[in-house]
Amino acid sequence: MSAGRWLLRGASLAAALGLWQLLTALDVNLWLRFEQFPTVGEVCSAFADRLGTAAYWQDLVHSLRRIVAGFLLASVLGVAVGTAVARSRWAADLLGPLLEVVRPVPAIALVPVAILLLPTNEQGIVFITFTAAFFPVVVSTRHAVRALAPVWEEAVLTMGGGRLRVLFAVVLPGALPGVFGGLSVGVGVSWICVISAEMISGEYGVGYRTWQDYTVVDYPGVFVGMVTIGALGWLTSTAVELLGRRATAWLPRTATAGAPAPRRPALRRPGGPTAAAAADPAPTDTVRAAPRKEPVP
Repeated sequence: MSAGRWLLRGASLAAALGLWQLLTALDVNLWLRFEQFPTVGEVCSAFADRLGTAAYWQDLVHSLRRIVAGFLLASVLGVAVGTAVARSRWAADLLGPLLEVVRPVPAIALVPVAILLLPTNEQGIVFITFTAAFFPVVVSTRHAVRALAPVWEEAVLTMGGGRLRVLFAVVLPGALPGVFGGLSVGVGVSWICVISAEMISGEYGVGYRTWQDYTVVDYPGVFVGMVTIGALGWLTSTAVELLGRRATAWLPRTATAGAPAPRRPALRRPGGPTAAAAADPAPTDTVRAAPRKEPVP
């Protein structure tokens, strides 16, 4: 990324913070009531105080552990179920209706189910996190597998490859861009649901601490929790995106706007000039005209 783009992004963030500070410092009350909002300075002071406490880092570890456990489980099962539904008629008939009925239900609405089924609140929060990420991964994997061109599968079968060979050499590699799109969406939804679950039935975690700050009317603490949640969500989404780029490095990349397109290397023939030079020979200083033929009388 160029320095100009970094500068533009930093200026956008600085402008938003400056507007926030201005509206809260002046106690603006034009339909939106900013007089009760903490200023940027108050939030930064509260954030600095929280960084020096053990409770803040303990909450951070608990939320990250729940996210990692639920998200990894959802990634593995989501890819497996989505591939099975897209590739098998039996799986589509058996699992498809159940998935379509349960998928519209918000994951946070399953908190009572998790409390009734699972023995501890910790397992219930992980279950909510898993459910939130599972369905985006299933849907994206199913669409990515169904969108694959059948010519590659037919080529592997023609060369004697079996179903497992087709699955691991054609289906899964070809569906990776769509799978990582679902993973990126799933990790964001997981953060939304894990924070909500921690607010409802948690004992530790960023969501639990944010709700406790709200109940004691500590609004700077509430904004510290919001900033922490946003930073954690951005970091995990970036990690998933970087992993996706690494896993799909073999795919062709489109040139970024404003950046020159990559030049293709010249092909050199054995014992001769490059193909590019042969196709576009350098002009010579002297141009010889072809002999003119006289018409025959």
